[in-house]
Amino acid sequence: MAKQPENTQSPSPVDAQPESLEQTQERLKQGGKGAPTPTRAEREAARKRPLVPNDRKEAARQAKAKAAEQREKARIGMAMGDDKYLPMRDRGPQKRFVRDYVDARFSIGEVLIPVMFLVILLTLVPSYEVQSISILLLWGFFIIAVVDVIILGAILTKKLRAKFGADKAEKVRWYAAMRALQLRPLRLPKPQVKYGKFPS
Repeated sequence: MAKQPENTQSPSPVDAQPESLEQTQERLKQGGKGAPTPTRAEREAARKRPLVPNDRKEAARQAKAKAAEQREKARIGMAMGDDKYLPMRDRGPQKRFVRDYVDARFSIGEVLIPVMFLVILLTLVPSYEVQSISILLLWGFFIIAVVDVIILGAILTKKLRAKFGADKAEKVRWYAAMRALQLRPLRLPKPQVKYGKFPS
């Protein structure tokens, strides 16, 4: 019995499934004519990027650079008095009011550190009279500075009660005193007002 010849002809183009408009556009984008249309999974995989590079040294370098950038941003934010970067003790409108009031006012305590440094130098002078007078002057200056911050605390308490209400006014005497006893350039957050520009 004769063997029937096999049909080796390729299927007619009419039998093939026609290409949709979307597939044609995607094929042209991917590689022009003759490039297969990528599947949805392939397109999603192409869009995904690794969160960290495969190189561990490069990843560590990038993490270090990012951490340094965040620290610098936090340092600048704290210096400028941005609540987002301030510690809890410095946050809030009342603390900002206190800082601005203290910075607008000249306090005796601002020059306490230079006076103490001067007294230390005077104690090196080989004269009992000079040493005694310098120590007495230091104590007198310290007492005046303490009286000054007590008055400052009373003024601020009164102003805060008038501005924010007596029931919402914070206790800020110690906070104001510590800032008033610091040299102006060393204060953090940095002063945002000039002398005489008191907050309203």
